[in-house]
Amino acid sequence: MTENLDSLKINFNSEGLWVLNITLAIIMFGVALGITLDDFKRLIKNPKILITGIISQFILLPLLTFFFIKIVNPMPSIALGLMMVAACPGGNISNFLSQLAKGNAALSVSLTAFSTLICLVMTPFNLHFWGNLYAPTAQILQTIELNPWELVKLVMLILGVPMILGMLFRSKNPLYAQKLAKILKPISLIIFITFIIIAFSDNFDIFINYIHYVFLFVIAHNILAIALGFYFAKLMKLSYQNQKTLAIETGIQNSGLGLLLIFSFFDGLGGMALLVAFWAIWDIISGLLIAGYWSREKIND
Repeated sequence: MTENLDSLKINFNSEGLWVLNITLAIIMFGVALGITLDDFKRLIKNPKILITGIISQFILLPLLTFFFIKIVNPMPSIALGLMMVAACPGGNISNFLSQLAKGNAALSVSLTAFSTLICLVMTPFNLHFWGNLYAPTAQILQTIELNPWELVKLVMLILGVPMILGMLFRSKNPLYAQKLAKILKPISLIIFITFIIIAFSDNFDIFINYIHYVFLFVIAHNILAIALGFYFAKLMKLSYQNQKTLAIETGIQNSGLGLLLIFSFFDGLGGMALLVAFWAIWDIISGLLIAGYWSREKIND
């Protein structure tokens, strides 16, 4: 059965793919309603935090993931799923979680904006680079003839364009933007979770038969990502509030984007889709748990 997972395909039609496209675009638009040019200026004025966040998310996490894969030696499709998660930018729910955890909410929003821009290049690059560096996943990439430029165009369409439109709307109608953001954020998140459940309900047997192959990998990888963000920020001597923020930004990944790329370029490859789908659910659970724990702490900074 383990061998079948690498060749297993998740049933997912073109209509479902369009719904996922629209859902992710709406989520990004909702997040962008809270982003202004001042957020970018704030990071540029404090390059240490910016550089720490970029290195943690786009350099150290893929590197850590590569060594994690080398150690645990999962099936190739699962390994590529882990690389996909590590290549994606931070998840949009990270802003809410940072606020709940009494972290630096302004920093979280700013990093979301900056990482969204950077991921237009870094997500395709990291997936292509690390995927080809590991022989088992390199074989999968060769069979699908992955075109990095097509990846860039899709990420730009789903994340880049909605972010620009959301920021423009915010600049023209700040009051309406704030009201709309309060509505869009919870609704879009509920739609996304519902979408995952419905989409994979047609593959319920696959979940039952194979979920145990990715369960521990997802939990371990997620813990490592959160710890990486926290302790790297600590190493860089950032405040405790910013340490919590970077832990959440690094540990909460945009799994929805990962699923979209899997269904668009990998034909729903079983191990990848199963791992990223479970990650999309698990990181919300783990994020709420750790944010809830931190919310009960007193900030001593």
